[in-house]
Amino acid sequence: MAQSRAEYGKVAAPRPFSGAELFSGKLDGFRFVMICMILLTIVSVFHVWSRFRIVELNLQLSDASRQIREAEQEQKRLKLEAASLRNPGRVETIAKQELGMALPTEQQIILVK
Repeated sequence: MAQSRAEYGKVAAPRPFSGAELFSGKLDGFRFVMICMILLTIVSVFHVWSRFRIVELNLQLSDASRQIREAEQEQKRLKLEAASLRNPGRVETIAKQELGMALPTEQQIILVK
């Protein structure tokens, strides 16, 4: 029996289980999962915001392009109208009909030297 007691002294006694070690391990895992979820939420919100901003900027770009096309068409129309108004035949017609003007006769022409 003395021999068995000596051997028993060499065996490690079981430690009492309090549950604190198990709880702290779960807490560390919970913190890790929560941090991952928060980071994932932040990244997701940033991604959605950036996509929304891209769509908004594309709409503004298409609106600006439409306005440029309309302005170019208006400019072409106005250049054509200005060219037609400067036409000497049209100016002569308006002078004769609306203003009552006529071409000068030879007696009305005076040469200045």
